Amino acid sequence: MRAISQRLGWTRAAMGAPLVLLLVLFLVYPVGQLLLLSVHGDNGFTLAQYRQLFASSVYLDVLLITLKISLVTTLVCVVTGYPIAYLISGVGKERKATLLFWVLLSFWTSFLVRAFAWIVLLGRNGVINKLLLWLGIISSPASLLYNFGSVLVGMVNALLPLAVLTMLSVMENIDRNLPRAAATLGARPGMAFWKIYFPLSLPGVAAAGIMVFVTAIGFFIVPALLGGRRETMITQLIIDQVQQTMNWGFAGAISVLLLVVVLIVFAAYDRLLGLSTMTGASAPRNAKPSRLSGPVVRAGDALLTLLGAISDRIILLLSSRRRDRNPDQAGMGLQAFVWTMLLVMSAPTILMIPLSFGNGGLNWPPQGFTLHWYETVLSSPVWTQAMLRSLLVGIGTGLLAMLIGTPAAFLLVRSDISGKAAWLAFILSPIVVPRMIIAVGLFYVFARIGLVGSAVGLVLGHTVVAVPYVVITMMAVLRNYDTRLDQAAQSLGARPLATLRYVTFPILAAGMMSSFLFAFATSFDELTIALFATGGLNATLPKQFWDEVTLQVSPVIAAVSTCLFVFMGLLIFVAERLRRRAAAR
Repeated sequence: MRAISQRLGWTRAAMGAPLVLLLVLFLVYPVGQLLLLSVHGDNGFTLAQYRQLFASSVYLDVLLITLKISLVTTLVCVVTGYPIAYLISGVGKERKATLLFWVLLSFWTSFLVRAFAWIVLLGRNGVINKLLLWLGIISSPASLLYNFGSVLVGMVNALLPLAVLTMLSVMENIDRNLPRAAATLGARPGMAFWKIYFPLSLPGVAAAGIMVFVTAIGFFIVPALLGGRRETMITQLIIDQVQQTMNWGFAGAISVLLLVVVLIVFAAYDRLLGLSTMTGASAPRNAKPSRLSGPVVRAGDALLTLLGAISDRIILLLSSRRRDRNPDQAGMGLQAFVWTMLLVMSAPTILMIPLSFGNGGLNWPPQGFTLHWYETVLSSPVWTQAMLRSLLVGIGTGLLAMLIGTPAAFLLVRSDISGKAAWLAFILSPIVVPRMIIAVGLFYVFARIGLVGSAVGLVLGHTVVAVPYVVITMMAVLRNYDTRLDQAAQSLGARPLATLRYVTFPILAAGMMSSFLFAFATSFDELTIALFATGGLNATLPKQFWDEVTLQVSPVIAAVSTCLFVFMGLLIFVAERLRRRAAAR
């Protein structure tokens, strides 16, 4: 028994050690070094950087602006995304696949592509201004860019798919028969939804909120391209301190300020629901809802009751006006809203397609037809090398993240190791820590060991931020896996390795491919780490895209945007075909 226990311990250590080593060397150490620089000067320990940070109200004002943009973006994404996730979770397989395709297409389309599309849409000669002029609503082009509204539109468009997918992972596990059972007991539709379904979906709402908020607070692409001076976010200050002044200490102090805010939010979330809900699991038993007991719970219940009564009243009024209409039109409003939002999410990028073939610049409507911009991209060694480099780094990241993350997911789901909550928090730490802090920390460490500008450095950095998504994906797959299949194979004489090879892995192949594609797409669209780790050399496609957009707005960018859009569409199509083929086995 002791030998078996030791062998089991070594097996578990071998499964978890690669992930722990990766995060310690390329997350904990780089971020720790950056934070240490904020309190270490030429004469040893110092708080001069923090005195400078709080001496002026400028930096606190930027933090407040960052929080405002992030909170408003989170609120709009959750409120708008909830009906979309609700509809997708309740439709049939074919319609769900169609709706999910458009959500995933928006989700995987590059942030840069979507931000650039909004520059064209909101420009003085863009689609929206041309439409308003044609309708006679305005007499001269309006200034729709470089303000809070344009930043909010771009942020919501970028992060709404993330909110939808996060809430959908929880809603798909809610039994739709529960509201129906409440209806058989006399509850009206509105009351059944707000009192039964909505509380069950709250973990998904909270997870979506925190995912969107943390992503938004570390965002810099949309504010930098669509915002003005009043919409400067705190990550932009970190970039300036590193790239322009090389003030590592002050960059570290700003990073500490940002990290403290994020950790407070995550600590509150973990205390209320538990970090395991971010993987699609239900709230753990050791969560502490008792702190929300008493008046808060009664107030929440009263609010849900009020919302249920209002909803039922609205449904009653609408149904009385539709007595002579088709009763199947009851859900048409929700479907119309969902398809409208899906169109809004995808339309900016789709509009780039005709512009990429026009010979009149980026003015709308496009004039003439030409392939010149595509020829320019394909004949440019800068663009072709950037594309090839992104493909190679993406494949390397996908393989490494899958090889490291899959054993860790097995360890968390299949074993009874102690401290699972702590392990999960550690694995999810690349999501908790804003990516800008990770990127600057990696740049500092890579510069000291000679990995700046290397493909190896990019693969390692991208794997750090991609591996949590692989673990989350594989944990969700493993929870739905019937372990009796493994037990049956072992009862027939199959050894553990043979069981994994011939039973477990073939069944989990679709999930593993999904995790690989998730990591690949994360790497392919990653800009923050590439912005620093490339060192201005051997740029990836997002880095080259960023350099071009910040210098000039050219139809060449529209051609590149179209290529990326089509590539991601094909990637999602292939992934869906593989999933269906695996499900049919």
